[in-house]
Amino acid sequence: MQIKRVKFKDIEQIPQLQLNKEFKEDFLGSSPAPFIGRFGYPNVNIGVLSPQFSGDTSYYDSPKLWSRSSFKIGQIASLRYGLVNSRSSANVKEVLKGDSSKGGRFLEIVKEVGLAKNSADLEINLKKKPQLQLKPEKEVIPFGPQAEIRKARITSNTKVDSRVERVVSDTDLKSGAALISLYKKGFEESSLNKLLSVGNLGIGKDRKLVPTRWSITAVDDTIGKQLIKEIKDFQSGEYQAYFGGEWGNYYLLLFFPEVWSYELFETYLGYKINPWSKEGHFYSTDYEDYGGRKNYAEETAGGYYTVRLAALEKMKELKRQGSVLALRFITTEYNVPLGVWVTREAARKSLQGRAITFSDEKLMLQYARLLILKKFGFELDQLLKESKLLKNKKQQKKLSEF
Repeated sequence: MQIKRVKFKDIEQIPQLQLNKEFKEDFLGSSPAPFIGRFGYPNVNIGVLSPQFSGDTSYYDSPKLWSRSSFKIGQIASLRYGLVNSRSSANVKEVLKGDSSKGGRFLEIVKEVGLAKNSADLEINLKKKPQLQLKPEKEVIPFGPQAEIRKARITSNTKVDSRVERVVSDTDLKSGAALISLYKKGFEESSLNKLLSVGNLGIGKDRKLVPTRWSITAVDDTIGKQLIKEIKDFQSGEYQAYFGGEWGNYYLLLFFPEVWSYELFETYLGYKINPWSKEGHFYSTDYEDYGGRKNYAEETAGGYYTVRLAALEKMKELKRQGSVLALRFITTEYNVPLGVWVTREAARKSLQGRAITFSDEKLMLQYARLLILKKFGFELDQLLKESKLLKNKKQQKKLSEF
């Protein structure tokens, strides 16, 4: 079957969910996360996500927990579509006002939810019953119905981790440095996204709301760039291949004993570009050389940065530098878009397995061809012949030249 190149956003993925649950206008709930929209920027929707009950709801917003506990697609979707988005609107710079102007009081609640160590207990009164709008973004973890807020209040004291409190109170600390500091202390990416999105990080006069979608990529990109600096000091590694994944997303990651470069191919197996097209195989790809990217990865979008982060974490663990060819295969098992966290955690799962080491590139690529043909019935040469990394590797400088 012929393969066609497309952009990530062109692939159609429709949630196959039947949601019959009744949602109330007034309820007590515990919010594990805020949500900052991007449409209409700089005037955006701001909200808190919560199920309509109180208690510990942190497991509603923890990709690492879902991965560690091997939650299935249906389990995660059921959790996420049970979250009500109680929302209002604000200008992204209102975070600096600190008054009760439009969005002010509710904005303070949203900021506190983003800061809290655990889920925050809330009393919510909505203007009408929340309605479900099935228009999930492929990078953001989905949520359930939404409605405009009438009033809201936090009903118990929220706890803040002292390490978070320190970086938030430091208004001279840049957001990038704060993110890296907390990442090195073991904070999950979703926690960092929340802090950044509600304007709790950065130089005081520059703090502002960041749409959730943008904050996700900003966190992965910021940490990734720091790790790139660190791994460039390492010696080159070996020819190694890792394969694995979950949630209908599978990764073959090929490491070459060269200086840093990275390329991602995302291949959709048996999908439709839109509801009217025939099923087929489609791919997207983005690449960076030793000097890094100068612009956003348009074709593979946020997945580019999540998989790069996973690969860099592995190289730091091994204390080795290399070029990485990452091959993602998305099967129709992945029938509900769950957000870009899937790519980060599926890639990490792939790299947890034992590597297969090869004496040369030819043997590794032959293994890759046979593996993918056996697993998916797919001819890998359709992608390999398009690889910039493989084409440029022969002209690439050796580590000894730096």
